[in-house]
Amino acid sequence: MTEPVPWLDARERAAWLRLAAMVELLPGTLSQQLERDADLSHFEYYVLAMLSEAPDRTLAMSALAQRTNATLPRLSHVVRRLENRGLVERSGCPTDRRVTMAHLTPAGWDLVVDTAPGHVRHVRSLILDGLTSEQVDQLHEITAAILDRIDPRGCMVDFYTDPADTAGGTAAADGAPEAKTA
Repeated sequence: MTEPVPWLDARERAAWLRLAAMVELLPGTLSQQLERDADLSHFEYYVLAMLSEAPDRTLAMSALAQRTNATLPRLSHVVRRLENRGLVERSGCPTDRRVTMAHLTPAGWDLVVDTAPGHVRHVRSLILDGLTSEQVDQLHEITAAILDRIDPRGCMVDFYTDPADTAGGTAAADGAPEAKTA
């Protein structure tokens, strides 16, 4: 016999529907700005941003797939498009022939540097500017609690361990490789 489903009460349902709406609307809204400013989808920008923050601006394709929550076939297709634009290069790993590495080219770095300020402004206007400092802290706590359940290994955010790690701007805004991109 199956256990009865604990249906959502009105408060839970309202919270869930708002979260679901945000999850559905946000990528498209972010992509619109990035496509207009840099001819990139949000996912393409995210791939470039993850490479921009990696040591030597290089990651194994499998690690990049984890950080971007992509399947290897999807990531390979996107990286091929970015390669065709001269933004990314792929090469074999010198220590393991089974591994393919993705490297952000100087042109890719320049595009991230040029694009990040507008992207950060857009993120601020959509999300952060409408929240108080306390609400930003609450957003961090709430999203951390949810991510602990849906990404228990921390694949998407394990390189950001503390909110202070992302303070101080973006790589593109600052022109500094060690700074974080949005």
